[in-house]
Amino acid sequence: MGLKDLIALLLLAAIWGGSFIFMRVATPEFGIVGLVAVRTLLATLVLLPFLLAIRGLGDVVRYWWPIALVGLANTAVPFMLFNYSSLHLEAGVNAILNATAPMFGAMVAWLWLGDKLTKSAISGLFIGFVGVAVISQHKLGEGSISFLPILTALLATLGYGIAASMMKKWLHSVRPLVVATGSQAFATVMLAPFALATLPETMPSQIAWLNTIALAIGGTGIAYILYFKLIADVGPAKAITVAYLVPLFGLLWGVLFLQEHISLQTLIGGGLILLGVAMTTGVLQRLKGSLGRRHASNQ
Repeated sequence: MGLKDLIALLLLAAIWGGSFIFMRVATPEFGIVGLVAVRTLLATLVLLPFLLAIRGLGDVVRYWWPIALVGLANTAVPFMLFNYSSLHLEAGVNAILNATAPMFGAMVAWLWLGDKLTKSAISGLFIGFVGVAVISQHKLGEGSISFLPILTALLATLGYGIAASMMKKWLHSVRPLVVATGSQAFATVMLAPFALATLPETMPSQIAWLNTIALAIGGTGIAYILYFKLIADVGPAKAITVAYLVPLFGLLWGVLFLQEHISLQTLIGGGLILLGVAMTTGVLQRLKGSLGRRHASNQ
């Protein structure tokens, strides 16, 4: 991975890590559904010119039903669930829980598509969920929240895992930008009636609007473009390593901008989750193999 790709990877992680502070600030004023609808609408407007440039509108029409299902499972429902959890959990904690998405992706692919799970992957799933239990026990021990916000965050990442298998099964030959733009557009259409029915009683403040625009344009539109560019340039195996950096930036931004306090127990749980994800996705094994080959070549 060259310097340019490394910078793009860090920028993507910084943007996605920032998404959790944007949600935490904007959700109380826009509402759980309203924020998602505005986010997906603005993200669609950002991605649409790129879709038209590659003449992908016809593919959105051709594959409309699986793209719509991906929009439901990967965007509409998870975004609402994370909005709810952001009302109760720190941005850094949500960023850590978001890292469980590859673990759920591996589980869903095993159950639905018949993908194999190695012994290392199974061990990784166990370690990752131990990390979730550590964080959950700590948050519940504080006595200020119930398990529901943690559960909604995990259900959101389960949705990401289901959507990944949907794309592999039904949309493997469709260009990623087509799926990204179409799923945002369909999510907007699906959410519009509910957003209109739950409009906030007062106009959101300027700071809430700025956070929403940053969430939509940066955290969804620009981030998707960066991510797909990374996949094209360095491959999906290296691009997915962004999942290990997002929690770090989520924690950092939460401390810097929202004065959040991150406990040692949360860091331990987060470390276990990241280790579990590394084992489940095979990243740890590939890293060991790469280091082994490098060591052998130096002898």
